[in-house]
Amino acid sequence: MISFVVRMRFSQEDREHVLDAVRRLAEASRQEPGCITYIPHEVAGDSGLLMIYEQYSDEAALEEHRRSEHFRRHAIGGLYQWMKERSVEDLIALA
Repeated sequence: MISFVVRMRFSQEDREHVLDAVRRLAEASRQEPGCITYIPHEVAGDSGLLMIYEQYSDEAALEEHRRSEHFRRHAIGGLYQWMKERSVEDLIALA
């Protein structure tokens, strides 16, 4: 299983666009056969910082996600255009 967290910072003026894009991306991503979990979060106390917790069954499922039309439309064509900062933390499950 592959798990990671993506953190993205956005300007407040883009907030409505960002929330719409992340909701659409989450809805479509959760329908992918290899997607186990896809949960976007707003960080408490910092409405300009979003975090997405993602889990995929394997590397092939993650690659399929990144090649999907909804990823191209809502992530690359949407979120990536508005984000000011981005970081990814790969996770290792302990139990």
